[in-house]
Amino acid sequence: MTTIPTGTPRDADQLALAAAAAVAAVIPAADELEAAGAQAGGPDVTALFAGAVVAELGGPAGGVLGLLVADELVSALSSSPIGGLDLAAAVQPALDAAATVLGASVQAARQVDRDAVVPAVLGAGGTDFTVVPLVGDSIAAALLVSRDTLVAHTQASTAPLPSTPTGGATPVAAPVAAAVAAAGAIPGAATAGTPHPLTVPAPGTGGTLGPRRGIEMLNEVDMEVTVELGRTRMTLRELLALSPGHVLELDRAAGSPADLLVNGHLIARGEVVVVDEDFGLRVTEILETPAAS
Repeated sequence: MTTIPTGTPRDADQLALAAAAAVAAVIPAADELEAAGAQAGGPDVTALFAGAVVAELGGPAGGVLGLLVADELVSALSSSPIGGLDLAAAVQPALDAAATVLGASVQAARQVDRDAVVPAVLGAGGTDFTVVPLVGDSIAAALLVSRDTLVAHTQASTAPLPSTPTGGATPVAAPVAAAVAAAGAIPGAATAGTPHPLTVPAPGTGGTLGPRRGIEMLNEVDMEVTVELGRTRMTLRELLALSPGHVLELDRAAGSPADLLVNGHLIARGEVVVVDEDFGLRVTEILETPAAS
């Protein structure tokens, strides 16, 4: 794993590497990922990736985080047994982790076109940004942060950076072209002779787009689970007339099973029970995948 230098005050590249390491620990992936080295990015850095997400940072320093993900995760989300899952929601915890390292909060992530991620990260008047690839058996993702944002957050806090233990494959310094020889270089990234070479795992452990692992990548993705007793329709006038004590009649008979929905998709039905003074659901029927999707 990448060892993140500690010290006070914090260096901008160290801060980017620490934020990327936090992302690597949380982002859905079939393999253990590591932050492979902070380097200067360019407008074509998105070419190797299939999806892009951005999120605004809170606090006085502000800024925008960008996250690029490879086709492996995008495909796994789109082919989920319960229907297509939202990329932004799936990587929100990873962006939350990065923001924590920066000493900031982060707003809700949103998915954008790949061509829009660099302008969003740079903002008005920005020209330079840092990219940190996340590497396992493949180049799985990359964190993008503008240099202005890194400098602002470096100056805003002097807390020591977290450090990750060294382990696993031995990192070796190499330009991006060597890291992705089979997949092609990441366009717009720093190459040999530039101040920020990419650090990748030893040969044979990373750098090319590996086989898809599908649903196993999503094992740790948070899902919103809802139990629905029933529904009804009301006019705006009826809604405005609601008051304490008003009873709403639902479209389901007493004793009928409740619906279990995951991210809005119906996957099961069951009986409402009480567990230690809390409501629960005893599942009585699992729906077939076609019906759930």
